[in-house]
Amino acid sequence: MINKPLKLLLFILILPLICKAQFVDHFEGDQLDKTWNYYTGDGAATVEFTQHEGYARISVDATNDRHNVWWAIIKRDVSLFLDLSKLKDPAHELRVEARVRLSDAPRRLNFMVNTQRTTNFHKQLREYDISDTTGWHTISMTTSDLDAVPGDALNVQLGVTDWGLGNYHVDLDYYRAEIINVNKAEPDKGEPLVYHPPVPEIDSFSNHLEVSQDALINSDYPDLNFADWQVSGEDGTIPALTVSANQWAVLRWNFNQLKNAKADGAGVLELTTHSVARGGDYSQAYGEELGMEFGKIRVIEILAGDSDWDQQEVTYSSLLQGNKPTEVFNGQMIYDAEPANEPGGKTRITISRPVLQRLLDGETKGLLLRPLGAIDVSFYASESGEGNSGPVLHFDTRQ
Repeated sequence: MINKPLKLLLFILILPLICKAQFVDHFEGDQLDKTWNYYTGDGAATVEFTQHEGYARISVDATNDRHNVWWAIIKRDVSLFLDLSKLKDPAHELRVEARVRLSDAPRRLNFMVNTQRTTNFHKQLREYDISDTTGWHTISMTTSDLDAVPGDALNVQLGVTDWGLGNYHVDLDYYRAEIINVNKAEPDKGEPLVYHPPVPEIDSFSNHLEVSQDALINSDYPDLNFADWQVSGEDGTIPALTVSANQWAVLRWNFNQLKNAKADGAGVLELTTHSVARGGDYSQAYGEELGMEFGKIRVIEILAGDSDWDQQEVTYSSLLQGNKPTEVFNGQMIYDAEPANEPGGKTRITISRPVLQRLLDGETKGLLLRPLGAIDVSFYASESGEGNSGPVLHFDTRQ
């Protein structure tokens, strides 16, 4: 048998090896304030990171925010726990993993990894679409060509962005970070979504589905139908979808011929510009980082309300069917996109695979377009008679 002094010596010798193997926090104890940093940015949301029995909770209060442009993160330097020299080998990368539970769904959260030298903060960032609030979900992200060397501060993060103008929380059962051999490791858990992915060529998709119903709703005139909305220009007077402060466009498609189909990757929503009116120096008012977010169109999932509305009859009130807007429209947008300025210009917006699947399954009833900032945009409506100028959804499926 090994005597106690020898056991202690062996433990001391292998301790550095253990510490360099991985970082893991099971959130047991009361050390959160000493080990994790947490803060918000852009908007007026606030965040707390608190210890509960066997898990930690990120709590966000965005009730005082105005524009739903905010982010909240937890962040920790894990470099002391890992042998960063391994990253010299291209076969080795950092993998972060967490088990999470959300207060609201569907919502996205994200992993990010960076160092004190990072300039491209989107490269090591992936989003995860969580579809329910009832269970725990394990998600992981493996970095790609991570630039981190011994002596760097290697920061791991978990972030929540633009969930809405209410109170929200994310529970964490654990958070792990370790350097792995990507040639031997299992695939990541969950579905890592690239942040702001490049838009593929439209011709590469197999389905090009024109919108079946498109209409305008106006919260200032909740009982009014705007099927006769038109805009005038060099091409005459045409039906249009004009999106402005309290006037929003709603879109839905007929997927009957695609029953039980599975979305194969992300799709693209294509809109054609008739005219754009914009202005305002947001960066001067809000600062460069926040100001650059405005002057865009937000694309939002319609989760409830009337799922069979007709464009000749729908109104703001009839679409909501007595529900609150926060119950009908997802508080977190799918995407913010800068519309094409020139007449006839194409705005192409990525629709992630999870959202596309919810559309195919009928869980998401359609899409809402609303402005972010003081911008008025008129897109060609489906009845404009301008060829394929109405809203079109491009996507691939598999059976």
